[in-house]
Amino acid sequence: MRADLAAVYGEERLPRYTSYPTAPHFSPAIGPDTYARWLAELPAGASASLYLHVPFCREMCWYCGCHTQIVRRDDLIAGYQRTLRNEIALTAETIGRRIKVEHIHFGGGTPTIMAPEAFAELMATMRQKFFVLPSAEIAVEIDPRTLTADMVEAMRLSGVNRASLGVQSFDPVVQRAINRVQSFEQTASVVNMLRGAGIEGINFDLIYGLPHQTVASCLDTVRRSLALAPNRFSVFGYAHVPDFKKHQRMINEAVLPDGLARHDQACAIANALKEAGYVQIGLDHFARPDDSMAVAFEQRTLRRNFQGYTTDKSEVLLGFGASAIGHLPQGYVQNEVQIGAYAQSIAAGRFATAKGYGLTDDDRLRADIIERIMCEFSADLGDICARHGAEAGAMLRSAARLKPLISDGVVRLDGDRLAVAKDSRFLVRSVAAAFDAHLDPGKQLHSRAV
Repeated sequence: MRADLAAVYGEERLPRYTSYPTAPHFSPAIGPDTYARWLAELPAGASASLYLHVPFCREMCWYCGCHTQIVRRDDLIAGYQRTLRNEIALTAETIGRRIKVEHIHFGGGTPTIMAPEAFAELMATMRQKFFVLPSAEIAVEIDPRTLTADMVEAMRLSGVNRASLGVQSFDPVVQRAINRVQSFEQTASVVNMLRGAGIEGINFDLIYGLPHQTVASCLDTVRRSLALAPNRFSVFGYAHVPDFKKHQRMINEAVLPDGLARHDQACAIANALKEAGYVQIGLDHFARPDDSMAVAFEQRTLRRNFQGYTTDKSEVLLGFGASAIGHLPQGYVQNEVQIGAYAQSIAAGRFATAKGYGLTDDDRLRADIIERIMCEFSADLGDICARHGAEAGAMLRSAARLKPLISDGVVRLDGDRLAVAKDSRFLVRSVAAAFDAHLDPGKQLHSRAV
């Protein structure tokens, strides 16, 4: 990474582009009736991926940017699971057939907070209402501090084959500052349990830019993580947005690394993982060369959705649960964020869609360009525009933010083909933003570019 460019562009607040347009542009004009119509219009040969949001944790991690709440009563979790099952049934009934499913992802919160038998029932409902392919990837996000052997067994019997473990940092000073004390031994024990159950796909989530974090502590976390040999790493920069996430006010801003320090930490982690043989994939993922994600990156079939980088090729993502987002050919939908409002809608037999966005032809064109930039650090604008019936020259003329990036050597333009310079790939979000017609730089809605 070039430190001079990090200083120029690193403080800018930009989307991670897990969708285009991004969620702040969703509108309440898209509601339950629109979603029902979009589901009924899905073509006969469509396949889908499923995302289930479980918005509960036993305690709050102060860095968290997710929609979740602290819960002590297990009956609330059980009631929520029943609501999820009812929403799944309503969705399948509206589609009118058992649509094929290639990916299932449980996110949170802490999905494994459910009772093991409740998790198994939920999986059984999905298999009953949808045609879950034998080859489907079924992934679950896990907090290693609370995972039990009974839940691991339920996951095994339910066909789970990938687990994402929140690690963040093994530095005890950092852990105390973010209210997430998690020992290396706890994490290692969970990895061993999962592999013993035949769940071989292991992902680790790491974060840089946390309070008290240094390059040395980041490298120590990487070293310890490598000893457990996960298949993939996701490495995210901490997004400090206390105006939106009130619990982040518990973090002392005075001990947060500045932009250049974040740049150094990200660079150190990336170099250490690459030296260990992992392939860097897009903005923030690393995978073993034989992992399906590394293969997709090599074959230029990598995709990007609300879970980040993915091998999922489906054009339909069905979201279940409070705050869950779905993506259909017609546009995006998001459920009610408040659990009570979400549950009330489903209990009444109607979708809990609170807002969404109907895609235009221009949105689809720009979404394709942004996805290729985010996934491949390049885009053949001539080819992409031609497929959408547009002209590459006009698209380039509309991308005024691209000019300084070209002048600074971040981007190279060869005819209609755009490529991000290798030493500037950490600014890929800045390049993607050049094609974002909805971006409002004045609103601090997103995380730092570095």
